[in-house]
Amino acid sequence: MDELEIHTTEMHAGGEPVRIIERGFPAIEGATLLDKRRFVREHHDDLRTALMFEPRGHDDMYGALLVEPDHPDADLAVLFMHNEGYSTMCGHATLALGRYAIERRLVEAVSPETHLVLQCPCGPVDVYVDVDEAGKVSGTRFHSVDAFAAALDLEIEVPGYGTIVCDIGYGGAFYAFARASAFGLEVRGSPVAELVAAAAALTDTLRTHPAIGGTSDPDLHFLYGSILTDGLPGMPSAASANICVFADAQVDRSPTGSGVTARIALATARGEVEPGEVRHFRSVIGTEMTGTVVAIQDHGDTTTVTVEVGGKAHFTGRSIFTWERNDPLAKGFRVR
Repeated sequence: MDELEIHTTEMHAGGEPVRIIERGFPAIEGATLLDKRRFVREHHDDLRTALMFEPRGHDDMYGALLVEPDHPDADLAVLFMHNEGYSTMCGHATLALGRYAIERRLVEAVSPETHLVLQCPCGPVDVYVDVDEAGKVSGTRFHSVDAFAAALDLEIEVPGYGTIVCDIGYGGAFYAFARASAFGLEVRGSPVAELVAAAAALTDTLRTHPAIGGTSDPDLHFLYGSILTDGLPGMPSAASANICVFADAQVDRSPTGSGVTARIALATARGEVEPGEVRHFRSVIGTEMTGTVVAIQDHGDTTTVTVEVGGKAHFTGRSIFTWERNDPLAKGFRVR
């Protein structure tokens, strides 16, 4: 590859970064969004590492690549990227892209609420942006793809930690869930390094569990990460804290939108939450998102839920990144 110039807009939602790639990325082939995801992974993965890793990014950077949608109802389509590869769903980036679409005039703003459809690798997601008459965005919500409880109350042996009781939930991506206390830890009190080690061990143990499946496309059938919780239900007066460790030990600074979706699906399966109840979730840095069941679907052997996840996103800047042919570190590097 010769010299290259890539333009981005920088945002965060709940503290988790979103690097939105706007211009300069090479042409992407593929009839469907999952085809495009495979093409980028096979032909342009060096640009993912260049934009996510140092010296342009860091080991916990997150990216969103805008591409042409193939879904007939979609206004926008996106590929998500991180330190390991390409995720199937990302709630915090979806919240950010909702505001981005309004303020960059990619969709027409309608007050008091603008609806748009974002095509994600896991499927189309309805996004609702609160907009005042002056065009100012005050918040964003999205309605998830069908979410479900894949497994409840699994007892597994996690090397170094003993028997752990955990769940597996799907919220556009598969996550394992366990109480931090099962590892002798606290979400908001223990060193992050210890929480990461525990969550990573849980992920490694469950990576090939047969419960990870049940969606229409095998490309979605992998365990994205593990979420350790404080075990609380997330009532308005006391938000439930959790920490999500995904990809290659990457720590989500936000409460994790797709994780909130999966948590609500698990709570629904247990009869712990009713449609319309708003639950509050807090990240390891104290930022919050909300989750609400807006629909329940019976598919015979499987019950799925549609979850509304709410939060706020903020702009942090714009960047122009260059690639010089004689730079031995052009593809990026990791130190950790």
